[in-house]
Amino acid sequence: MTYLSILQDEPTFFITVIAVLGLMVGSFLNVVIYRLPEMMKRSWMSQCAELRGEPIKTEPSFNLLMPRSSCPQCGHRIAVWENIPIISYIFLRGKCSQCHTRISLRYPFVEALTAFMSGYVAWYYGFSLITFAILFFVWALIALAAIDLDTQLLPDDITLPLIWLGLLVNLNNGLTDIQSAVVGAMAGYVSLWIIYWCFKLATGKEGMGYGDFKLLSAIGAWLGWHMLPIVILLSSFVGAFVGISLIIAARLNKSIPIPFGPYLVGGAIIALFWGEKINQMYFGLL
Repeated sequence: MTYLSILQDEPTFFITVIAVLGLMVGSFLNVVIYRLPEMMKRSWMSQCAELRGEPIKTEPSFNLLMPRSSCPQCGHRIAVWENIPIISYIFLRGKCSQCHTRISLRYPFVEALTAFMSGYVAWYYGFSLITFAILFFVWALIALAAIDLDTQLLPDDITLPLIWLGLLVNLNNGLTDIQSAVVGAMAGYVSLWIIYWCFKLATGKEGMGYGDFKLLSAIGAWLGWHMLPIVILLSSFVGAFVGISLIIAARLNKSIPIPFGPYLVGGAIIALFWGEKINQMYFGLL
């Protein structure tokens, strides 16, 4: 019996393996969430310096792989035993082993969330090629939500490949047919683009960023156009509820923008698992 046949014939084992894989991927996502915006910032600064005719500063390599992870406070290089997902955080009691600076709870949270969502995808969709594609989709959504919360950025390095990958997955009716995926990609972008300009013409302010358009386009490419109303409605209602609640609680100034990406991600994940049932319920009521 081969390893693949064991994964296929033993659902519990398959779910466990994928959950553990998700735990390790969650650790890598923490690197992406922290470093990718910094990489974008350095690139923009270099481009601005080049346009101004200034000499470009030569800096050490900084990407998703180099340099090794270190404590931002004291510069301590993170050892392998200090980088075990969740376990190291518990063992270190949430502090740097050298300077005892508090480590953000976000790191184990992202790892645990990625592990849980990965296991749930494996349980819901079972052992198949589409399951592994959906895993990548969910991992990318988690990274985008966290980056948007931190920086109010939705990097093209993630959103644009996600659009093309969604269309590729649906070439052979992965999650939906290719016609629905193509229309979904276009409708996702155009719908928020229209809302953006209507809001800007009415108020003179920008209500959202272009990254939100691309994210919804990617969601449409993966889930199809018929899931977009659910995603938009859920994300809008939840976003409005959270924003109004924070304003009432005096924890948020009305002038401070709220990132919309995490709510789009939440709506997409709900639509991924329960969208068909919600659509059936809605049209059944009609």
